[in-house]
Order: sequence, then C-alpha cells, then structure tokens
Amino acid sequence: MARQQDSGSGTLATLVSGAVLGAAGFGWWLLSEADRRRRLRNQRSMLYAPRMQDGSEAFSVGDRPEPDTDSHLEARVEQLNSAIADVRRQLEDLGSRQ
Repeated sequence: MARQQDSGSGTLATLVSGAVLGAAGFGWWLLSEADRRRRLRNQRSMLYAPRMQDGSEAFSVGDRPEPDTDSHLEARVEQLNSAIADVRRQLEDLGSRQ
C-alpha cells in the first residue's frame, strides 16, 4: 500500500508542476502577443506620421483657423522668405569676393 501512496503523490506533483509550467508558458505567450501588437500599432502609426508632419491633416473641417490668422501667417512666411533671400545674397557676395 505504501507504493500506491508514493505513486499518488508523484502524480499530484507531476500535475502541479505541469500546471505551473503551463501557466508560465501561457503568460509568456500573452506577453509576447501584447508586445507584437504594440509593435504593429507603432509601425502602422509611423505610416501616417509623414502626412501629419506637413500639416495636411492637422485640422479637421470644423477646426480651420480664422482668416485673420491665415493672413498673419502668410505675412510672417513672406517676411521669413525675404530674410532668407537677404542672407543668401550676403553669402553669395562673400563667396564672390574671395
């Protein structure tokens, strides 16, 4: 009868260790799937990043800036472009003197 108790406790230990290993494997699989989905989500979001950088999707239809802001922005852009042209002329003058 002592042999039956030993085999019973051995079976229980095997079942418990199998359950622990199975739970650990399942947990590892869940973590790897979550990581894979996070990486895929990041890759998909990077596909849309270049479009968002140029400002084409920055405003929805109802969120357009007011015309005063647009004219002020255009004036500022023109001012910056003229300053860039001035610096370019100055650099060309320096290059031609040498």
